[in-house]
Amino acid sequence: MTVTCRQARVEDIEGISAVRIRSWQEGYRGILPGDYLAALSVRAEVERWRSALAGRGLRPGHSVAVVDGEIVGWSSVGPYRDEDVPPPGPDAGEINAIYVLPERWGAGIGRALMAHALQELAAGGLSPVLLWVLRDNTRARRFYQRAGFHPDGVTQPYEVGGAVLPELRYRYG
Repeated sequence: MTVTCRQARVEDIEGISAVRIRSWQEGYRGILPGDYLAALSVRAEVERWRSALAGRGLRPGHSVAVVDGEIVGWSSVGPYRDEDVPPPGPDAGEINAIYVLPERWGAGIGRALMAHALQELAAGGLSPVLLWVLRDNTRARRFYQRAGFHPDGVTQPYEVGGAVLPELRYRYG
């Protein structure tokens, strides 16, 4: 299997939406409220993306992982964006999202996307690299730790689906 990571294009929105919704429904089962996850819709996500873009292209930093012509993963990176919790330096970067289709978990796609994301951030001169992860998402936390990230001691509440859950900030390196 060959994984190709590339910049996302507007025509990738349906694939990106499927990746995000399906990975949320599987990966956050037992963490986020079940009724919230059940109500997530790929079609609604596509419409949300189209509305947000309103004829513009995707901003730089969105990438997809492709295997045999199918979008199987998506990542989003850029400058650190959390205004409430200051970064450890003015040029910090952030991995905003990294998702893989659940049926492809463990196949190396996440590792390929992570390597691509870190290369993008380094090329943009963004360092250190930070990300946020739900405390109870042990699968994702293990993935990030294997990739060289570690919790830096900063936490914040994350509200989604009527629940307020603790998030941990991770730092690369």
